[in-house]
Amino acid sequence: MTALAEQGMNVPLAFPSTSGALIETVEGVQVDVISWLPGQMLGRQGALDGVADRPGLVFQLGQLLAELHRLSDAWTPPADFVRPSWDADGLVGENPIWGRFWDHPHLSKDERNLFIAARDQARMELAGLVEQDYGLIHADAITENLMLHEGRLSLIDFDDGGWGYRDFELATFLFRQVEAEDFAELRAALLEGYSMRSVVRPASLDLFLALRALTYPGWIIERIDEPGGAERSERAIRQAVPLARAYLEGNG
Repeated sequence: MTALAEQGMNVPLAFPSTSGALIETVEGVQVDVISWLPGQMLGRQGALDGVADRPGLVFQLGQLLAELHRLSDAWTPPADFVRPSWDADGLVGENPIWGRFWDHPHLSKDERNLFIAARDQARMELAGLVEQDYGLIHADAITENLMLHEGRLSLIDFDDGGWGYRDFELATFLFRQVEAEDFAELRAALLEGYSMRSVVRPASLDLFLALRALTYPGWIIERIDEPGGAERSERAIRQAVPLARAYLEGNG
C-alpha cells in the first residue's frame, strides 16, 4: 500500500509504531494501524447503492484495477515480501488457499461430483496457460471493499492481496454481479475500462468466474458455526453450482 500511495494511488496508509514496525505482536495478537479513506462503501453482496450510472462506475473500476496492476508490475518488492499465491495450487490444488471446496459438508453427492469435475477441468486448463497475465492482485475487489468519494473509487482491505491471475481479479468483482439484470453490460464496461492495460479473453474470464465462485464454499467451511454462517454457506453453494456447471458445459 505504501508503494502504491507513493505512485499516486489513493489507498489506506500504514502507520509504523514508535519502534518503527508496521506490525506489532501484543499477547500473541498481531496489531497494525492503517488510515481511513473518506467516502461510503458501494454496498453489500454486490449492491451498487445509489449508483445511477452503473456501467459508468464499473468502467471506472476497470480503469482502477488496470492502474493497480500497472503500478504493481513497476514495483520491485523487497526481499522479505511474502504473500499468498492465487495460482493453480492456490485455487484448485490439494489444499487451496480458502479450503477444499469439494469437501464442504453440506454438498449433495451430485454437487460434490460437480465441484470435483470443475476442479479437475480447471487444473488441466490452468496447466495449459502459457501467456496468462500474472502478478500482484488485490484479490478481493468486492463492493464491500470499494469506497466511493466525490465520484472516485478507491480500494481498501488488502489482506487477501498476493500473487495471482489478473483475470481472477476481474472475476472477483463480476461474480457478485452475475445475477444482475444488467450483468452483460457491467461485464462489458469492466473489460472496456481494463482494456487501457490489457484485453481479456471471454473464455479466460469464464474460467476465473467459476474458480472465484468455488472459493467461497471452501472459505465458509471453517465458519459455518459462526453467526450467519449457515446462510452464507447455503448462498455460497447456491451461487457456485450454476457457474461450475456452465463452465463444464462450455468445455464440452
